[in-house]
Amino acid sequence: MSDKDSEAKNNASQAELISTEKLHELLRKLDMDGPAMTKLEREAEAERNAVHEFWSTQPVPQTADTVTREGELHAPLAPEQIRTEPYALPSETMEWCVVDVLDAQQMRELYVLLTENYVEDSDSMFRFNYPAEFLNWALMPPGFEPQWHVGVRDTAGQLIAFISGIPMDIMVRDTTMRMAEINYLCLHKSLRSQRMAPLLIKEVTRRIHLKGVFQAVYTVGKLLPKPVATCRYFHRSLNPRKLMETGFSQQLSAPELAKVVAAMRLPTTPAVPGLRAMRKGDVGQVRKLLNRFLKRRFEIVPVFRTDAEVAHWLMPRSDVVWTYVVEDAGRPGRITDFFSFYSLPSAVLKSETRKSARKAAPVYRSVNAAYLFYYGTRDDYDVSLTPSEREMCGGAKREKALVRARTDELIRKRLLELMADALVLARNAGFDVFNCLDMMDNSMFTRELKFGPGDGYLRYYLFNYMARAIESPKVGFVML
Repeated sequence: MSDKDSEAKNNASQAELISTEKLHELLRKLDMDGPAMTKLEREAEAERNAVHEFWSTQPVPQTADTVTREGELHAPLAPEQIRTEPYALPSETMEWCVVDVLDAQQMRELYVLLTENYVEDSDSMFRFNYPAEFLNWALMPPGFEPQWHVGVRDTAGQLIAFISGIPMDIMVRDTTMRMAEINYLCLHKSLRSQRMAPLLIKEVTRRIHLKGVFQAVYTVGKLLPKPVATCRYFHRSLNPRKLMETGFSQQLSAPELAKVVAAMRLPTTPAVPGLRAMRKGDVGQVRKLLNRFLKRRFEIVPVFRTDAEVAHWLMPRSDVVWTYVVEDAGRPGRITDFFSFYSLPSAVLKSETRKSARKAAPVYRSVNAAYLFYYGTRDDYDVSLTPSEREMCGGAKREKALVRARTDELIRKRLLELMADALVLARNAGFDVFNCLDMMDNSMFTRELKFGPGDGYLRYYLFNYMARAIESPKVGFVML
């Protein structure tokens, strides 16, 4: 082939490629991107005028509060100050219960309650669908407290409300505390006008206090008094056509969809040498790597004190959590990196069959979503400056900043390699979309790996603890 023919072929190929900016324009459509600050500003304005009858009575920072010091809002209660009897329920037809997560039938009841009544998106098109295997994983870490799995039953024995807590060691900047992670607050739809949510929160708080724990962490999509951090969801499409046909993404024209499908195409196999599934013998190294990575880089993080905790959360579980490690080829058995993701499908509540001139699109029951979980890599690179660079910096402060920037760049390059393989492995496992928040170091790779910003936010709250606001890239704690 002549040079002229090669040049013509190259020019034709380049003409067929979608430009980076055009791709991100399509991604914004695909991921329903909107004016982020406008939405947050609207919510903040509404919050300024909101009245919170319940939260104004709780030990949480209020919307107008300015944080002048960090620490607990009230001291630990003495045993005689803690209520020993459960709170009264609003009807004699209701009774408190403990949901036994070791009992398959009760887990089935919890699954039904959450599946039919839990979090929906703002358009009521999707609802999280928590399989029993996922709930077993989420609710039974080492040292879990059975009494913190609080339910309400009606006279027929039906489970009509639930809230859970699990114990966690959480570090907020330099302070480590035993906390309760509060999750899965769910009411049957028939109860939502009866102000049952505050009652469930008070009851689980009472039970947590009885165990000597007086701080908690929880996440909510909506704005309440007063978040310590706000994170935005990002989505990386693995199956653009299905996401469009389910309504997860906005509809594109056929040419636009074809371009997105081509742009989102991934390699068939991972590329990082030494990458393999995590094994039991890796647990100790992964714990040390994860704790070091989290502590050195982020401001609110879990502290994993035992190998049993890491084994519970990160050892691969079929259809629940996937964890991969990188083994050093030069030093067999040495783990240098790891990443993990978990499965949380969403039920499709309004599956509208979209008809084209050729055929009807299939009707889907769920969107298979992978969520980025924890990861870790080295951050102790030996970055040195030349004499001329030190002279240009003109002082230790600027030298330190330059070393940090170069270290971050090395971490960014490594995370790009690791997360590119995570996408391949998730696609190969049958997922339709890969989700993450703009927390941790995720912003180092989301744009280059073609994640698009979504329209959802997750806010982190602390109970009985006042802390200065934490920017989303400094959040290192993933709540399921």
